Amino acid sequence: MEQGVSIWFQWVHDWGYPGIVLLMAMESSVFPIPSEIIIPPAAYWAAQGRYSFAGVVLAGTLGSYLGAAATYWVARWLGRPLLLLYGKYIFCPEDKLVRAERWVARYEAGGVFFARLVPVVRHVIGIPAGLIRMPFGLYSLMTVIGAGLWCWVLAWFGGNLLGDQPDLIKNPTLLFQVMRDRSYLVGGFAVALCALYILMMRLTAKPASSAS
Repeated sequence: MEQGVSIWFQWVHDWGYPGIVLLMAMESSVFPIPSEIIIPPAAYWAAQGRYSFAGVVLAGTLGSYLGAAATYWVARWLGRPLLLLYGKYIFCPEDKLVRAERWVARYEAGGVFFARLVPVVRHVIGIPAGLIRMPFGLYSLMTVIGAGLWCWVLAWFGGNLLGDQPDLIKNPTLLFQVMRDRSYLVGGFAVALCALYILMMRLTAKPASSAS
């Protein structure tokens, strides 16, 4: 794992902005590539002068949107029967797909926005959004805002909590320890936002009888 973190840092360094866009596009589709190992390394290199902070956030947001848009349209074109049949092969079995559909149908635009902040969920949220034919313009707007915020948080983490130690890349063991010890800040931020949103929705939701 320690060696893997060091390799990811080097890849992000070598591939430039197009690499960030490509990797984040994959991250926002069904490929299991966590953004936590893409954006923080890029922001770390930004702190060392390789990139700019804004460039990292914009490239990450663009990649996230491209992957999310592709997932949305594939789901919309394929339809529910095919995804129920083959979803398990793309890490989206029937039970998860049904729960995701209910989430998007209930929380709508806000659900897509906050899904961009939740690990695993953000990889597949485009599937139920496409299946229920959520307006693409609204889906795109919420995706860009949510992905932009998430990329900014990860870039802040990589630039401010890792970038102030330029020698980390030379010590994979220490690099892994620092990322592990400080990653709770990012996770805590996402959990707090999602909990706040769900609480707000529950407090303001109409009773099931009146909603029907």
